[in-house]
Amino acid sequence: MKSYLITVNGTEYEVTVEETEGGQASAAPAKKAAPVKKAAPAKKAAAAPAGGAGSVKITASVPGKVVKVVAAPNQAVKAGDSVVILESMKMEIPVVAPQDGTIASIDVAQGAAVESGDTLATMN
Repeated sequence: MKSYLITVNGTEYEVTVEETEGGQASAAPAKKAAPVKKAAPAKKAAAAPAGGAGSVKITASVPGKVVKVVAAPNQAVKAGDSVVILESMKMEIPVVAPQDGTIASIDVAQGAAVESGDTLATMN
């Protein structure tokens, strides 16, 4: 018997699998798996200026971890300038400004886990 920790839609479950003859694995007798408690997700830091969020959202294209916040609120950026750097599948992926403008808010902190489509920053 082997035990595995499996995550389904953000909830972790401990599953036990029994190996049978022929090398085929079969699930242990059906018991309702109790969710395994995990640490609360890190809160996303919002550093929005008094004016609020900008009209252009800069989002994560892949799930990953924020390894560096390059830009700061009220900083002028040009299209293609790095705003945040994500790490996904052991690769560093720069998230860039889609157009020229000013960063209105940075909505993540270094070390935060993000999902694809999460807003990382906004700009005007």
